[in-house]
Amino acid sequence: GLYEVVVGVLGGGQLGRMMCQAASQMAIKVMVLDPQENCPASSLSYHHMVGSFDESTKVEEFAKRCGVLTVEIEHVDVDTLEKLEKQGVDCQPKASTVRIIQDKYQQKVALLPAWIPLPEFMKIDDLKAKKWDSLDIHFMIKSRRLAYDGRGNFVAKSEEELSSAVDALGGFDRGLYAEKWAPFVKELAVIVARGRDNSISCYPVVELFTGHICHIVKSPANVNWKTRELAIEVAFNAVKSLEVPGVFAVELFLTKEGEILLNEVAPRPHNSGHHTIESCHTSQFEQHLPAVVGLPLGDPSMKTPAAIMYNILGEEEGEHGFQLAHQLMKRAMTIPGASVHWYDKPEMRKQRKMCHITIVGSSLSSIESNLAILLEGKGLHDKTAVCSTLLGFIMGSDSDLPVMKSAAEMMEMFGVPHEVRIVSAHRTPELMFCYASSAHERGYQVIIAGAGGAAHLPGMVASLTPLPVVGVPVRASTLDGLDSLLSIVQMPRGVPVATVAVNNATNAGLLAVRMLGVANDNLLSRMSQYQEDQKEAVLREGDKLEKHGWESYLKNS
Repeated sequence: GLYEVVVGVLGGGQLGRMMCQAASQMAIKVMVLDPQENCPASSLSYHHMVGSFDESTKVEEFAKRCGVLTVEIEHVDVDTLEKLEKQGVDCQPKASTVRIIQDKYQQKVALLPAWIPLPEFMKIDDLKAKKWDSLDIHFMIKSRRLAYDGRGNFVAKSEEELSSAVDALGGFDRGLYAEKWAPFVKELAVIVARGRDNSISCYPVVELFTGHICHIVKSPANVNWKTRELAIEVAFNAVKSLEVPGVFAVELFLTKEGEILLNEVAPRPHNSGHHTIESCHTSQFEQHLPAVVGLPLGDPSMKTPAAIMYNILGEEEGEHGFQLAHQLMKRAMTIPGASVHWYDKPEMRKQRKMCHITIVGSSLSSIESNLAILLEGKGLHDKTAVCSTLLGFIMGSDSDLPVMKSAAEMMEMFGVPHEVRIVSAHRTPELMFCYASSAHERGYQVIIAGAGGAAHLPGMVASLTPLPVVGVPVRASTLDGLDSLLSIVQMPRGVPVATVAVNNATNAGLLAVRMLGVANDNLLSRMSQYQEDQKEAVLREGDKLEKHGWESYLKNS
């Protein structure tokens, strides 16, 4: 294999299971320590030692058989890890880092020197009013330790709710801290990998949709480029400050003012990164193992334009709960681009993570439509799953259709999913605005716009969308189409429109296919074949002319 030393993982849940799956591809031996005999990772690991990962003697016994020790859950016995490190055991992440991250208050204190933007927070140990002045009225009371999946948090919107919040979390003796409520508009996350050589690699920013438990993850997040760059910068700096190798999940808040605030860090692969198995060149699990053993980091970029991860949570206890989950899994298998990951947990409980489904496709809108079909209880036999529309055709009026149909015929020839609509820049400006500004969200990759006369449609659409726009000047009743051509081709600097000849919608279609072919090998191959066919057609005509002479050629044409 790539690495001969055995990697030990404390915990054998679904993260450990998927770590073992990634390890098998690289022939890396992974052992797991978990108290459950039939834990999810048991059947896939090199060896499973039954025992608690927070029991000192078991962890020490386990560590003797491993070259590197890592975690799939941070709630482990840190004192034992520190003892093992003194004995020369290679623990990744380091015990000191796990200790900091286990305590969410200390985690934030540790990030302050790195100038990481955080919600206001403070340690609390009583209900004296003076301690709350800086946090206003609306804040979160949080458990410092053993809080995850929404557990250990309580919202307090008034002073009267303070006592209830503290009681609900087990009292001050459990260890609590207060955090000013962050008025966020989106929850984001970034998976960050750090190698032993201190190289740092960030995955695309994702958006989380939660009801305490992370339920849906969309990648990439539907935020502007500036916000993505800011989120990656915050995540990068947070992991850089921790100074240990491995994969980390950095959860973030996006406020209505556009500020990015760090919520928390997990020192391991994370639910927000499950989509990477199908959507990225290197999954978070394929990244974590090389990171902790000292191999090079892989490419974290997406290999598909969009992905959605959906968690299947237990709806009912026992056998009925298994039946409901299996029904959803079976429906998912009928959805294009869907992959099912069953965790093989032996016990079904309400709200327990049992499985996840990842759907990939050409756009978030098409994937969202397919996810809706899945959750509505329909399969392909009930309702056709969305076939991603790659190209939009628009024209100012139906009088343009006889010209524009040539482009549509090209799309039919090349098998490109497309939509044809009438959208007027002058008579339906609101419709044009809505169409153009949302085209990329609906999955379009190119727009062909035809117009005659003043011909403002292509330019106006180009000003509203980041997508490439191909303009077709349509010959009107006056000026022989010259007015249409100049209106489209003479766009101001900064608003490009690729313009073809007057009435030449065929070339518009072919140009659009070439644009799409940059990221679609099938279309690129078909375009090459089209060019070859064109060449052979010309050669046949030349042979025929040479053989029969020009007079006979014209007579029989």
